[in-house]
Amino acid sequence: MLELYDVVELREAIPGEDLPAGAVGAIVDVFDGPPPRYEVEFTDTDGRTVAMVTLRADQLMQRDGHL
Repeated sequence: MLELYDVVELREAIPGEDLPAGAVGAIVDVFDGPPPRYEVEFTDTDGRTVAMVTLRADQLMQRDGHL
């Protein structure tokens, strides 16, 4: 199960948010389910938020490391 502050990668593009598959973000909130959902923050290279999206676990892949 994914947890708060985990670094994750999108398995699929989210066109409405201009996020490609493979975009990397961090979980900033966890909503208990069923099924659980995760609020993920995506930032640009300067650390500015470009999107905050609520996603299902199957849309994400946990990634090692830091943003």
